[in-house]
Formats: sequence, structure tokens, C-alpha cells
Amino acid sequence: MTHTPPADSAGSFNPWRLAGWAAIAGLIALPAIAMQFTTEVNWGAEDFAFAVVMLGGVGLAFELAVRASGSWAYRGGAAVALGAGLLLLWGNAAVGIVGNEENDLNMWFNAVPVIALIGATVARLRASRMAVAMSVAALAQIAAGVIVQLSGHSTWIFTIVWTVGWTMSAWLFGRAARDR
Repeated sequence: MTHTPPADSAGSFNPWRLAGWAAIAGLIALPAIAMQFTTEVNWGAEDFAFAVVMLGGVGLAFELAVRASGSWAYRGGAAVALGAGLLLLWGNAAVGIVGNEENDLNMWFNAVPVIALIGATVARLRASRMAVAMSVAALAQIAAGVIVQLSGHSTWIFTIVWTVGWTMSAWLFGRAARDR
């Protein structure tokens, strides 16, 4: 008699996993394709390496989240947190939130996903602790916004949007902990 592995176990075919990794590969390939048709897109090897590390890292982190819990709330919390961190870091690296990407004040915003990552590591991916970690990330986002505001730059809309993202992630992780 053969054993059928659970749907989320390693080695089993899951069309959602395939679609996710195909989407990541497509996003990485998109600039290479665009470069064949326009000079407006001009990526170098370091840009592609950054994209592979960022998108691949998010894909791997989401794989861990899916394996950590079957809860849709947990997976949603992970997706929101990973999306917030990815978009914050990518946007900041590409054009900068304050001025351009060279402005040192942008480092305050880069610290927020790092704080979230450290929090997730300390939480050991447990839902109730992840809720706390993402709440801390939301507070760090507010602190970064206040620091930048006190430096004479207005980033309130950005700060509010990202704080809502971190808070939504915390709420979803809290919901997953309560549902457990």
C-alpha cells in the first residue's frame, strides 16, 4: 500500500506552489524581456541578483509559513507581512521614500522589515508571537515616520499605509492564534 503525502508536504504536486514560483520567475524575467524592446529598462547583473534574492526570499519565506500552519489567517498574515516588507525594501532601493535612494533617512524605513524578520525569528513562527512581532513592526514603522518627519520630510501617507499593512498582519496572526 502506498502512502499519499499531505497536500502541503515537500515533494507533492501543488498547483498553487507552481503558480507562485512561476509568477516569481516571470517577474524576474520581465525586465530582461523589456530590455529587448526598449532602452528605458536597463538592468545589470546586480539588479537581477537583487530581484532573485528579494523575490526568491519572499517565496521561500511563504513556503515556510504555509508549512508552519494550515490556517488561512496565519497564511494571510504571512502574505501581508512579506508583501509589506518586499514592497518597502524594493521601493526604497529603487527610488527611495525620502528624496532618492541615496538619502540616508531611508535607512530608517529599511530597518522596519529587518525588525519584523528578527521578531519572526524570535517568535519561531508561532502565531501569537508573530502577532506581537508584527505589532512591533507597526510601531517601528510609526517611529521611522516620526523620525523622518522631525528631519523635515513628510512621509505620513507612506507611514500610514505601511503601518496599516503591519497591523493587518498582526491582526491576522492574532486571529490564527485564537482560532487554534
